[in-house]
Amino acid sequence: MIAAHRGQWRRAPENSLAAVRAGFADGAEIVEVDVRLTKDGVPVLMHDERVDRTTDGTGRVADLTLAQLRGLRLRAGLGGRQAAVTGERVPTLAEVMGAARTLGLVNLDQAWKDREAVWRVLEQTGTVRNGLFKSRAPAAEVRAFLDRHRGALYMHLVDDANAASVGDFGQNRPPAFEVVFDDVRDKVAAPAFAEGLRATGRVWFNTMRNGYAARFTDEASLIDPARGWGALIARHKATILQTDNVRTLKSYLTTGAPDPVPAGAVRVQAENYAPGGEGRAYHDIDPGNRGDGPGRRGENVDVCDHDGAVVVCWMRGSEWLTYGFDVPKAGRYTLKARVSSPYSPAGTYRLAFDRAGPGRPVPVANTTAHHAFDLQDSRDPRELAAGHHHVLLSLDAGAFQNWNLDYLQLEPVRP
Repeated sequence: MIAAHRGQWRRAPENSLAAVRAGFADGAEIVEVDVRLTKDGVPVLMHDERVDRTTDGTGRVADLTLAQLRGLRLRAGLGGRQAAVTGERVPTLAEVMGAARTLGLVNLDQAWKDREAVWRVLEQTGTVRNGLFKSRAPAAEVRAFLDRHRGALYMHLVDDANAASVGDFGQNRPPAFEVVFDDVRDKVAAPAFAEGLRATGRVWFNTMRNGYAARFTDEASLIDPARGWGALIARHKATILQTDNVRTLKSYLTTGAPDPVPAGAVRVQAENYAPGGEGRAYHDIDPGNRGDGPGRRGENVDVCDHDGAVVVCWMRGSEWLTYGFDVPKAGRYTLKARVSSPYSPAGTYRLAFDRAGPGRPVPVANTTAHHAFDLQDSRDPRELAAGHHHVLLSLDAGAFQNWNLDYLQLEPVRP
């Protein structure tokens, strides 16, 4: 099963009604949301304690009434103060559950402390069987709640610190366990532990960031599924994966290919720039590799590891990189760049093919986070003959530059 983290935030603001609907539409069976209470006691969707990151307002959710929250507008994607303001509003949990009633399950993150208020919403909307509570509370506390609320769905969170709590449930185990581990040597990471959980229910792993499942991440999976989703399914017995990449996980589960190169296209990873060294293959203004990724020994290009995505980072004005492509067929091609940045504007670059002069400046659009990548079209198409070509990507010296480059993709322009 696929769980969409904060909804499908790649198509709508996180924790918005539109993101919930898009998560189900893109193939998720579960949508994860974050629940908080307003000043007047209404459960709404908001991850942070404050509204500052994801809306055009400021303040604590607990200090704002529902009417005040309704006056705010959500920011695109994962938010941030430079993310675009949208027309979406902060939804109530009742609105979200009503929309999800015929679509799938809703994982109610951060809701345990306010479980009575949340339960009332589930009853009022007829969605008791859609709402999935979650906590790491003691088994006795969980049992007391489930005894009083017949039909409630519950998932227990376990890591090495509370692994023994699984046994505290006795024969009445929850139907699912969320397992968190940051090292494959952790007790809860052992295949035998997962097998024991799977004997009575589902096993849930989070693949959004490095620390949730020992670097088995979405981004690592896009490079090689064996480094992420594939390993969690085969070795750690996963039956539910929570992801920031709903469409690509769906593609992997149905076709085996998480991020296929389109027909007739050519892709090159950003860290695989042409050989030749400083001044010939690239120009980088900083000495050494400022990033934490696997850069080339003795070269100055900055390479970072963003939760499994190996990227060229610390992009700065006047720097440039050269890449080689083998074009399979003569025709008109456009170059797309998979990039990330929380800034607006994030930067600009120019393309020069085969020693020709650089083209027009191409703006890099805000993706709302350094770890939120988006494939953006340069919209600067070129006629290319079949065979080997080079492209020089240069960063304008006079423009603000703070973005990351994951890969370049040369795609045929369809008539």
